[in-house]
Amino acid sequence: MPSIVVTEAAERAISDRVLATGSIEAVEETYVSPLVDGLSIRSLNVDVGDRVEKGSTLVVLNDDALLLQKSELEANLAKAEAAVAQYRAQLAETTANAEEATRVAERAEQLSTNGTVSTAEADRLKALAAAARARVRSAEQSVSVAAADIKVVQAQVEDVNLRLARTEVKAPVSGVISAKNAKIGAIASGSGEPLFAIIRDGAIEMKADVTEADILKLAVGQPAAVKLAGSSTTVDGKIRLIAPTVDPQTRLGTVHITLADMTEARAGMYASAVITVEQKQAVVLPQTAITSEDGKSIVRKVEDGVVHLVPVTTGIQDGQFVEILSGVEAGEQAVAKAGAYVRDGDRINPVEPAQPTTN
Repeated sequence: MPSIVVTEAAERAISDRVLATGSIEAVEETYVSPLVDGLSIRSLNVDVGDRVEKGSTLVVLNDDALLLQKSELEANLAKAEAAVAQYRAQLAETTANAEEATRVAERAEQLSTNGTVSTAEADRLKALAAAARARVRSAEQSVSVAAADIKVVQAQVEDVNLRLARTEVKAPVSGVISAKNAKIGAIASGSGEPLFAIIRDGAIEMKADVTEADILKLAVGQPAAVKLAGSSTTVDGKIRLIAPTVDPQTRLGTVHITLADMTEARAGMYASAVITVEQKQAVVLPQTAITSEDGKSIVRKVEDGVVHLVPVTTGIQDGQFVEILSGVEAGEQAVAKAGAYVRDGDRINPVEPAQPTTN
C-alpha cells in the first residue's frame, strides 16, 4: 500500500479578515476664503502645520479704502440728519400757518352768514387755508424722504462696518492648517483659491479601498490593524463609515477607518489595513487538503486506511486553513495534499506529517 501523508481536522481559533489599501486623509477639511473681495492681504498670522482655535485671526486685510468710504458715508449721514432737522422746522412753521389760516377761514365763514364778511372774502380765506394745509402735506413728505435718506446712509455705514469687521479673516473651526495659498500683498477673492485649508480638530483617518465582494462582509465598528507606509508598527482602528456606492469602473468600495493613535500618521500617507470581520472556534483543514470537482469542494477523508471522497461545505479562510462546516468532523483524517493520486476506495498507509525538530 502506498504511504500517503494525512492531516487531522482540528478545532482552532480562526479569523475572517479583509485586506484593504488606501491613504490617510482628513476626516473633515474646511476651506477658509475671505468674505470681502478686492482687498489686499496686509498680514498673515499662521502657517502650514499651525494649530488654530475657532475664531482666531488668520489673515488681516488692508482696510484703508473701507475707512475712507466710511468717513464719506458718515459725512453724508450728518448732512442728511441736518436736512431732516431743517425740514422738520419748516413742517412746524407750515403747520402753525395752516392752523391759523384754518381758524381765520372758519371765522370768516361764520361771519359771512350774517353779512359781516362777504362771501367772496370767505371763499378766498378758505382757499388760503387749503393751500396752507397742502404745504403741510408737502413738508411732511419732505421729512419722510429725508428720514428715508438717513436710513439708506445708515445701512451703507452698517455695511461698511460689517466689511471692516470681515477684514480680519477668522478660523471657522479649530484644527490644524493643512494648506496655505495666502500671500502678503495678494488681492483676496472669495471666488479664487481658498486662503487656507484646516483639518478640523486635526482628525485624520484611513480611506481604504475594498473589493465589492469583501465590502458586503464589513460593518461599522469592526476592528482593523492599520500599517503606515515606512513604519513597522501597526495602529489600532475601527470602521467609522462604509460608502454606500461602489465605483462602477474599478469595482471598489470605500471604507473610512478611524485611528486610535494619530501621532505618526500624516495626511497623504499610504497605508494598508487588515480588518477583522469575525473570530470564532471552528473545525479546520489545511487548504491543500481541499480540492474542487464539478464546482464542489472535495476532501479525501481516510477511515481505517481507506480513502473516501467526501463533499464538504467550507466557510472562511484564515491563512493556510479553511473552515469546514460539514462533511468532516474534528479528529478525522484526510489526505494532506488533495493532488495525491488516490481514488475513492483506495487503501493507503497513513503517514503522519513530519514534525520540525527542535534543538
